[in-house]
Amino acid sequence: MGKNIVILNGSPRRRGNTSALTAEFKRGAEEAGNNVTEFHLSSMKINGCIGCWKGGRDPEHPCSQRDDMEMIYPVYREADIVVLASPLYYWFISGFLKNAFDRLFAIAECDPNYRNPVKESVLIMAAEGAGFEESVHWYDHLEDHIGWKSLGKILCGHVTQPGDTEGKAELEKAYELGKSIF
Repeated sequence: MGKNIVILNGSPRRRGNTSALTAEFKRGAEEAGNNVTEFHLSSMKINGCIGCWKGGRDPEHPCSQRDDMEMIYPVYREADIVVLASPLYYWFISGFLKNAFDRLFAIAECDPNYRNPVKESVLIMAAEGAGFEESVHWYDHLEDHIGWKSLGKILCGHVTQPGDTEGKAELEKAYELGKSIF
């Protein structure tokens, strides 16, 4: 039986370079027998976390805010693997992904000890340049801070316009990483 994988795609371009990478990852993962659900966060209404500490009171609706995170929470709960996908915006993940990621804390608030569910994770990023260091630093510390284990990173630099990933080795690497999960 395959794993449940959720892709949180923080790119505003459904046919952009980040999406090309997630499509290859998803293709490989599904071929390996996994169940993959992808959320295109830019087309969803997801508010930023307001730090109210009122989440977790109702496991069916973990956050006090009612928006499109309601669609993500049940899939996230069941996910074995979380793929964090984003273009590089000012040396970090996009605001779309950051808002959704911050709001996952409401699930941790469901635990009496404020523990995040332990997941495996993947980071997929595309960028005009290649300055992924700050995003990678943040991602690499998810294991220390919330207990997630990284399965790998796909970092595709020097791509700007949709289609620039064509012929890039990172597409094959994304496919192979997805295919390796079972």
